[in-house]
Amino acid sequence: MTMWVFGYGSLVWNPGFEARERVLARLPGYHRSFCMRSVHHRGTHENPGLVLALDAHVPSYCRGVALAVHEDEEDGVLAYLRERELISSAYLEKRLTLDLQDGRQVEAVTYVVDAEHEQYCGGLDLEEQAQIIARAHGGRGANTEYLFQTVAHLEELGIHDRDLDWLVRRVRALTA
Repeated sequence: MTMWVFGYGSLVWNPGFEARERVLARLPGYHRSFCMRSVHHRGTHENPGLVLALDAHVPSYCRGVALAVHEDEEDGVLAYLRERELISSAYLEKRLTLDLQDGRQVEAVTYVVDAEHEQYCGGLDLEEQAQIIARAHGGRGANTEYLFQTVAHLEELGIHDRDLDWLVRRVRALTA
């Protein structure tokens, strides 16, 4: 069986591995939002940023991309993803069923937020999110870059999100 990975944020534009196949996908029961404080990659402990995470929310769904891993690279990709995504245990690694755009269903490694973790911050209003993103910077760069890159690549895939579009406009205004 092929190992699949679900990308909904930076994994869309920077998966860190060469996918054998990329297919638009939909994950039922989850909503993409800036609900996780980033203290490593896009912020620091002193000045946390925000990153996208999947928050359980029925009847929502999240559109993203399913990435098929080359069979001989599965162990290495999984080790890489765990080092990258589980750096602070704020994400939970799950294997969830995706509906692929071409009609297939696959099980994919998916990183969802742990709502009990101290970095979880679901429910922040958009203005507060924009203020945080506009000023945060971490080990992988500016929080603004994360927002702008993610939204640009989602749009290239035909995935539009009103909240993310608003955040891009507001953060650009704040950083102009």
